[in-house]
Parts: sequence; C-alpha cells; structure tokens
Amino acid sequence: MSRKEIINRELECHMKELDQYLDQSFNKINNFIDQLLIIDSPICKLNNTKFELSLPKLNQLHLIDQSQFQSNILQELKPLINSKIKVQVKFKLQSHQQDQEQSIQSQQPSQQQIKPPSSQFNVKPFNYQLISNNPIKQLQYGRCIAINKDSSIVAIGCNDKQIKIYEFKQGMMKLIQELNEHSNYVFSLNFMQQSDQLISGDSGGSIVIWSRNNNYQWNSSQKIKGHSYGINCLILNNNEDLIISSSSDKTIKFWIKQNEWLCQQTITDHTSSVYQISLNDQQDKVISCSSDYKILVIECSQQSKRWIVIQNINVDCQGYRLCFINNNLFTFQPWNGNLMHVYEMNSVSKQFSKTKDITVNQGNDRWQLFPLQYIKQKQILVSKHDKYINFIRKTEKDEFKVEQSIQFNTFGIFGQLSNDGQYSITWDDLSEEIQIRKYREE
Repeated sequence: MSRKEIINRELECHMKELDQYLDQSFNKINNFIDQLLIIDSPICKLNNTKFELSLPKLNQLHLIDQSQFQSNILQELKPLINSKIKVQVKFKLQSHQQDQEQSIQSQQPSQQQIKPPSSQFNVKPFNYQLISNNPIKQLQYGRCIAINKDSSIVAIGCNDKQIKIYEFKQGMMKLIQELNEHSNYVFSLNFMQQSDQLISGDSGGSIVIWSRNNNYQWNSSQKIKGHSYGINCLILNNNEDLIISSSSDKTIKFWIKQNEWLCQQTITDHTSSVYQISLNDQQDKVISCSSDYKILVIECSQQSKRWIVIQNINVDCQGYRLCFINNNLFTFQPWNGNLMHVYEMNSVSKQFSKTKDITVNQGNDRWQLFPLQYIKQKQILVSKHDKYINFIRKTEKDEFKVEQSIQFNTFGIFGQLSNDGQYSITWDDLSEEIQIRKYREE
C-alpha cells in the first residue's frame, strides 16, 4: 500500500471520528441552550453568557503530516460551528417564546375563573335602590322569601299557611299561584337550582317538596314529617341530593334522595333550638348556631360518609345567623350588640377561632328567620340585625366593609337576595309591603 493510500485511509477514519465529535458537540450546544432557557428572563441573560463548551480539538486527531490540512479544516469548521450555534440559539429562543405565550394563554381562562369576583364587581361603592313604582301590599305575614336560579320566580311563605308564587320580571311581581299543602306557618323556603323544585318547612316540623309541571304549576310531590318542632332553616348541597334541616327540636337532620327523600342521620349535640345552618364550598363541613351559646362544626367523614361534630365553639352571646364565606372563613351575627364576628380556620390545627369583628348597627334582634346570605358573584354579605338590613362587601384581603344599612323601624323584616345579587326582595310587618330594591354602583 502506497503512502498516499495510507494517508487517505487514515484521513477517512479521522474524518468519521471528527464527524462523531461534531455531533457530540452540537448535542452539547443544544443541551446548553436548553439549560439557559430554564433560567428566568433567558433572553436578557443570553447576551452576557459565555459559551464554554468542549468542542473537538483537531490537534487531538493525529493526522500524519497533515498540519496544514488541520489548519484548513479548522478554518472551515469555525464559521460552520458559529453559524450552527446562532441558528440553534435563534430556533430555541423562538420555541421558548412560543411555549411561554401558549402557557400564558392556556392559564388566562383558569386565572379569570379563580380570580375573586370582587375585582370585577366591587371596585365602586354600591347600594340597593328601592323600585318605588311597584308597591305590593301583602297583609299576610311573610316569614320567608326564596328566589329561583334565574330570578324569574319568587316564593313567599306566609302565616296563613300558604306559599305565594310570584312571577318576577324586570323588577315587577305578579301573583300566579298559591300553595296550600302546609298546615302550619311556613318558616323556610329554598329553590333547587338544577331541577327548579322548591322545598319548604313549617312551624310544625313538616317538609314539603314541590315540583313544577309542564303547565308551570307547582304541585306537592312529597311531604315529610321531618321534626317535632318548627324548622328554622333548610339548605341543599350543590348536587341537590342532600337536604339539611335545623329545628327548634334541638336537632339537625341530613336527608338523602333515593326514590324519595329519607333521613340519613340526625345530629343531637345542641341542647336548645338550632337556627341557621350553612354548608361550605367544598361541601364537607356544616356549621350551626343555637340558643345554647354554641356553634358546631360538623364534617363529613370520607370513609364512613357520616357527619361528625369535630368542633364545639362556645360564644358569649347566642345568635340566629351564620354563614360560610369560603372553606376557611365564616361570619356569625350575635343577636345583641353592634358586632358581627369573623371566624377563620387555623391552617395547622384546622380549628376555627374568632379573628376579627365587623362593626354594624347597635341592636337586639328578636327574630330567628331571614338567614345570613353571601353572594359570591358580587362578594356581598347581607345580614339582618335588629331593625336593619346591612349590605357588607368583602374585600380581596378578607376584610369587610358595610356599604349600606337600611332601617325599617321594625324587627319583623324578612328577605332574600337574588342569586346574582341584582335584587333584594323584602317584606316587613310595618309597611306590610313587598319591597324590591335593585343593585346600583355609585
């Protein structure tokens, strides 16, 4: 074999080796660029970064008597490598920017859902303004009011044992039906949001389930002797397969839907009348207040699906009203004084304790009905205390501000806010009128 053939063979062998080195080097370049792009603000930092990669050194390839050839090849490879690096950097940066933009776009809808509605609705002060062109005289005592999901139907429970059904449209109410299944005063009403059924409870302890037929008439579909004394509050879970009732017979009952509604469990830890109950967002905790000067926190066991009292909170003054604001916070209105209490859950102990107060009007309440209500869409808490209705705004930092107080000059006030917070509907025993107020930002 001639010297020239030997050199050519060695050259071919070393060129293959060189090709492998280059592939390895470009892989290192790609990995290095990828690592750079993980750092915050990568575009700004790239300009000041020195590329310290172990690129192939041609003098490691011991080509026989080819020093000039090495030099020539190196000169040819340098611009190629630099060009390759620039192209790869540009490509990686563009890909990184596109990934960031797509990530931001994909996160925006969820952030809009999670973002507290307060930033959307509660930037400006608000009040509820009386719609005075539609006074509705109702001589029968209206002890409870419920508004359905789209604010098209209003139900009012009365002392004459009737439930009056009104059509509600653009702030106007029209009586369309009277329901007569109860044999006692109607104390509690609640519309189901999915099925548009209505549940009602009376002073004798009975619960009635009402369904609407194709002619938009309401009929009784089930009547339950739920408690031995008056039912003060009826609430539903989000799935509407659980009804929870509280009563002056000192108990809280949990009702589940099978073919009919059946009592699944009874809580007997209170020693006196149980007033308002409230279910948290996560649907696994219920709070209750009673004239026994206690607030109970009741939790649903994930294993047994039974409801268990996990905390017993002693209060200095009994109250008729309380309400979950979110999973970790609830408010409680004592019947005496000028303060509403805020309770928050400790992240370590998972126990609730009073952390702050909201200053409201001074008073002594005498009616246990008209439950505390929180409208998440507008971050508004409505509370009846003494002779006043207070509209309270929750801020983003879980602070509370009374935006409006309406005085009625009577203790006998009963009412409800629509689900979207647009309307406040009340009845009071002084005017004996149904009053409609509309939400207005100042």
